Amino acid sequence: MAKLKLDLHDIYNKGGLIEKELNRIIEEALEKKIKEVEIIPGKGSGQLKKKVIRFLEQKHIKNKYHRIDKDSKNHGRLFVYFKFK
Repeated sequence: MAKLKLDLHDIYNKGGLIEKELNRIIEEALEKKIKEVEIIPGKGSGQLKKKVIRFLEQKHIKNKYHRIDKDSKNHGRLFVYFKFK
């Protein structure tokens, strides 16, 4: 199964670019019908992860995916799952 991966380490301090990349990866997953996207905000203080979750919980974004899982073994990683008919 193919999956996409977005590592935010290099752009953690560039707010506008973070949202642009999150939008891009979600749209790419939808276009290519990829069921799983791994997002790596990193461990740090947790602020970037909170920002990513707030972004994903926006109504217009939430409608695009099925569910989010937090990695139980690595709290610096999230998985976004998509369902296709």
